[in-house]
Amino acid sequence: MPAAPDFPPAPDAVKPVRALISLSDKTGLEDAARTLHDLGVELVSTGGTRAAIAGFGLPVKDVADLTGFPEMMDGRVKTLHPVVHGGLLGVRDAAHHAEAMTTHGIGPIDIVWVDLYPFEATVASGGGFDAVVENIDIGGPAMIRSGSKNHGYVAVCVDQASVAELLEALKADGTTSLALRKRLAARAFARTAAYDAAVSGWFAGQLEDAAPARKSIAGTLAQTLRYGENPHQTGAFYRTGETRPGVAHAQQVQGKELGYNNIADADAAYELVAEFDAPACVIVKHANPCGVAVGNDLSEAYARALECDAVSAFGGVVAVNRPLNEADARAITDIFTEVVIAPGADDEARAVFAAKKNLRLLITDGLPDPHGAGEVFRSVAGGFLVQSRDRSLIKPEDLKIVTRRQPTPQEVQDMLFAFTVAKHVKSNAIVYARDGQTAGIGAGQMNRRDSARIAAIRATEAGEAKGLAHSLAHGSACASEAFFPFADGLLEAVAAGATAVIQPGGSLRDAEVIAAADEAGIAMAFTGVRVFRH
Repeated sequence: MPAAPDFPPAPDAVKPVRALISLSDKTGLEDAARTLHDLGVELVSTGGTRAAIAGFGLPVKDVADLTGFPEMMDGRVKTLHPVVHGGLLGVRDAAHHAEAMTTHGIGPIDIVWVDLYPFEATVASGGGFDAVVENIDIGGPAMIRSGSKNHGYVAVCVDQASVAELLEALKADGTTSLALRKRLAARAFARTAAYDAAVSGWFAGQLEDAAPARKSIAGTLAQTLRYGENPHQTGAFYRTGETRPGVAHAQQVQGKELGYNNIADADAAYELVAEFDAPACVIVKHANPCGVAVGNDLSEAYARALECDAVSAFGGVVAVNRPLNEADARAITDIFTEVVIAPGADDEARAVFAAKKNLRLLITDGLPDPHGAGEVFRSVAGGFLVQSRDRSLIKPEDLKIVTRRQPTPQEVQDMLFAFTVAKHVKSNAIVYARDGQTAGIGAGQMNRRDSARIAAIRATEAGEAKGLAHSLAHGSACASEAFFPFADGLLEAVAAGATAVIQPGGSLRDAEVIAAADEAGIAMAFTGVRVFRH
């Protein structure tokens, strides 16, 4: 490990004399350049940025005038030069650094404003391999890192917020403080780290390498949170480069600030509701759906979802897959709801929601593709787990009927509906469903039998609340997201009133479970696909 040189302490206040600016996005450039010029800061730039500054009628020096070398190799080489990096890295108050700068004609660069080539945007727009490669910035990250390492003297800006903070300080007294330069350096290193993570992730994708030797995750702070899962925990929300529609990119129309649990629940609800083509509603409580239904319209879908478990729905998150109208909004606001997330809401619906000041209304730019590619992450002590998103889609032709009795066409539809919901329920999961409506959901138990029992209790209560003489699970299909290891779970489903069962199969006791189903006279299908969700 290199020993730290015995440098003099960095000054608190630095009066900048030269700024190097190189931008792809020139938003705010004119105002910033004029302010720097008016403060007596010499402007140095490259290519299009230099031309833009000159077009504002401001004096600007080309980097080539500093280095003595022209921009070359299609712009790949222009700032990679000792005069540039010496001006950024030189410790002004270290005698030997100052001597080297004088000997080699290196002038200090006190401000760097670089926003990097638009690599992420090029990837997002579907650019070809060569176009993406050309948008991998080399000189920009190098200057950012050089200036940030030498934050004792250099202020580095990588975004509009950094520039605004810098200009505010300069307008106050014409100097940058050491505290400011440290903050900007931390932000700058985070930016280059995120940029490198995007590049390495893209390259791994091009090579179809699902498990590269090194993997980085980067995010941009969307908001600090009042707390995490509990008040004694800190929390923050970050956006990655993924543009998948959902809570991360939703517009919050109204309501209190989103909390950690609100965001997690809204994400869970919206991912599930996107699975359905018909108008659908999902009600989530503590990351698990407590009611899911489709209908002729959203109002009907919401009413049917609420019937499944109106008790748990109180204070829950509601997700729908169609724009909301006034009738929908009135139905949803009839009970206390924390968050509503939808692909749209008309003016009348927004007016209804506005009367509920604490309700958070989130409007997205579309629905996530439930079968689209992607990765999901989970932290563990000392590391993190990565897996591909569960894109499974079970169709009628995928089912293997293993019982003597064949399911009716309606039972097949009920089984598929129930299995789709089960894919989004914490394991062990059991879901009873009928006619596009969940009847009972059992989640997160240590054994499958207890999940079946809990789902049956919910279905019985739902039937009673509806004034039925029987459980809502009567005549339902039962879905298990993993195989029944014993027949007891299946027998609980039969006792609850299920007439058909769908499960992955694959247990050592499959024959025992099939025999129990045959004895009970129900139909059972194997999917061959497990959809655990821990």
